[in-house]
Amino acid sequence: MRLRLARRRHAAGASSSVAQAEALEMESHGRNELLARGPDPFRPDRRLRWRDHFVLTEHLLQLNGISPEHDGLRIAQLSDVHVGQATSDVRIRRAVAAVNAAAPDLVFLTGDYVTHSPKPLPRVRELLKGLEGPVFVVMGNHDHWVDVRYLRAGFEDLGYTVLQNEHRVVHVKGAPVTVLGIDDGLTRMDDVEATFRGAPTSGTRLVLAHTPPTVEKLPSHAGLVQFSGHTHGGQFIVRGLTEALFRRAGQPYIRGHYRVNGNHLYVNQGLGFGFGGPYLRRGSTPEVAFFTLRNTAAAHVGAP
Repeated sequence: MRLRLARRRHAAGASSSVAQAEALEMESHGRNELLARGPDPFRPDRRLRWRDHFVLTEHLLQLNGISPEHDGLRIAQLSDVHVGQATSDVRIRRAVAAVNAAAPDLVFLTGDYVTHSPKPLPRVRELLKGLEGPVFVVMGNHDHWVDVRYLRAGFEDLGYTVLQNEHRVVHVKGAPVTVLGIDDGLTRMDDVEATFRGAPTSGTRLVLAHTPPTVEKLPSHAGLVQFSGHTHGGQFIVRGLTEALFRRAGQPYIRGHYRVNGNHLYVNQGLGFGFGGPYLRRGSTPEVAFFTLRNTAAAHVGAP
């Protein structure tokens, strides 16, 4: 399917993070439908409903202290999939296909795979299977409210690494990457101290945590980057009001890139909800995010 590349810049961290939104080139074809220009294996009739739509975003993260071998490391992030009536199955399958087509070095899933009902639990594994490359998973508040043990077992059966206040070291491009997975903060299951206990204190260290405010509990100025979700990018954006409500709820980080206590935070807008489901979205498009890590030192080699 042909893609049209549009560029957009985040307000937060605009000097170091540039987003590129890839939107499918489509034609209007009836109410709440799009006509894709080119084949789509998930809808052979080439019709894409609005509820199947999402954007691909590209982000450059310039970091201090990552291993030189990881200059150019590629990461994909999926968050807040919310399998069930809130999210189109086609949207989820297309997102998995988009991640695999990009062939990232690491894949991160950052929580909330279901919503309130246990009925969609078996479909989580079915819809999110097949992600290629090392896949790391953390849990969200809805996962704890529904059945976190079932979800963990299902992901582990797929060969994915689930981290609940744990860390793992994986070798990528000839150097170790430490992935630190902190459990959900809203349900007070997070334990940052346990997550970091025994972990390397230098090199490339990447943090997964469903709730963005967890970033405030990280060691400061430690060269860390945290990947989060939870907020759905604000879900329904009314300028001034949405931000105020989120701040009042203890969620000052809504979407995009932030610098917090000398570390980096990215808040994914989430793949689920909206566009034909029971939970409306406005001003916040479902997202699959891709990141390229750049070593700040390497970027300045040869600079005057």
